[in-house]
Amino acid sequence: MSIALPKSRDWGSLIPIAAGIAWVTIGTGVGAWLLAWPQGLLLIATGVAALLWPGDTRITHYTALGAIFALLLSLPGLFVLSFLPLLLAVTLSVAAFLYAGRIALRLAERAPGAPEPPADLKTWAKAALDEALLGYFVICARIPSGTEAEELVRDAALMEAVLSQRGWLDHPEYYHQIPGAPTDAELSPASFKAFSYQHLKFSSEFRPHAEIPGAELWNSYLPNQTCHASLFRQPEAGRPWLLCIHGYRMGTTFLDLRLFAPHILFQRLKLNVVMPTLPLHGSRRIGPQSGDHYLDGDPLDLLFAQSQALWDLRRTIAWIRAQEPNARIGVLGYSLGGYNAALLATHEPGLDFVVAGIPVADFASVLWQHVPPQLRTYFEAEGLSRERYQRLLHLVSPLTLPPKLPAERLHLFAGSADRIVPPGQPLKLAAHWQREVHWYHGAHLTFRGERAVVRCIDDAMTGAGWKGPR
Repeated sequence: MSIALPKSRDWGSLIPIAAGIAWVTIGTGVGAWLLAWPQGLLLIATGVAALLWPGDTRITHYTALGAIFALLLSLPGLFVLSFLPLLLAVTLSVAAFLYAGRIALRLAERAPGAPEPPADLKTWAKAALDEALLGYFVICARIPSGTEAEELVRDAALMEAVLSQRGWLDHPEYYHQIPGAPTDAELSPASFKAFSYQHLKFSSEFRPHAEIPGAELWNSYLPNQTCHASLFRQPEAGRPWLLCIHGYRMGTTFLDLRLFAPHILFQRLKLNVVMPTLPLHGSRRIGPQSGDHYLDGDPLDLLFAQSQALWDLRRTIAWIRAQEPNARIGVLGYSLGGYNAALLATHEPGLDFVVAGIPVADFASVLWQHVPPQLRTYFEAEGLSRERYQRLLHLVSPLTLPPKLPAERLHLFAGSADRIVPPGQPLKLAAHWQREVHWYHGAHLTFRGERAVVRCIDDAMTGAGWKGPR
């Protein structure tokens, strides 16, 4: 990895400062303050922070988020604020947004083997979108503190002892149980805008090993015990099945149908499409937002979440095979779905192909970067280091075991300017799979429509004897 040379001062930080000042001085009255001050103060704060502490990669998250808020609130601002001052504030906010993307890419670690992203406005804007999303994720994250942090460290030690005693840490292939097909599956009609489909529901029946700390609490999450999936089924028998796995904080019909484009996969390519809802997402959520407790809060929850995700996905495949024993099944996942697709490839035999899109390969190292410094120092002092965390999570890592598919059936794509999944992550998976990465010059949120992405999916379908999306 190579890192950008440090600077004593980042004078580009004057851009968000100027944007913030433009907002807080734009008008008077309660309406003006409500529309202008929140993002104005945030932009000033992040600009000052970047000026005083250049190189802190967390600052650009909030700069981009503040700029996004400013641009969104500019629309109602047309009815409350003066036009010319508003135009100036919006222009400076756009500049601050691009600044956040440019600085984020400059500070990003360079992974050998990953292409250099273009240094242009379009790429900076794409990277800034990722930065804003990271800011949203960090703000929404539940950070353990006080007795919670103490309990987490204690549970990690107990969990490691149990997993080691049972031999699972040394032989992770014995940790995961093999699910059978559900016997209580229900299908009901559903629709969304112009699409008619079926809603599939069945009991998960996943139970973590009882001796692992936290297993009883996990079993108490009642909404998470029922699996849900959106199902598009062709009237013609024998058509291939595509298992589509969504990303983090998705799992709702509104988002998933836009992500996987059934007008292409179902209507044009005539595929059977099944879109499962991952644990803790969508109608399975246990918090205010879809995905709460999956990647935020107690980092040990991820072991349970990924164990259940693997179980539920394999249970969904078992249901397909119960309907159609000779079904041809491919897997397509994006982001968190890409991780789960890669994990599925190490445990589920008989798949036609797996496409892991913008996938994390090692969640422990990625999440560790976002732990607040004070909490990270506490964890390390108490013995919960990144290496120890990786050892626990390697039970649910796609890098731990060899895939069940031959290399030519494994495919992955990634973005050179991705700020959520650093390019080094898909490179780890590519090395494990002994495959090349299909690279596109873009960020995490901008992969749709990229030629490299379409080519990757096309190669997977064509290689399996399916008709590709071209």
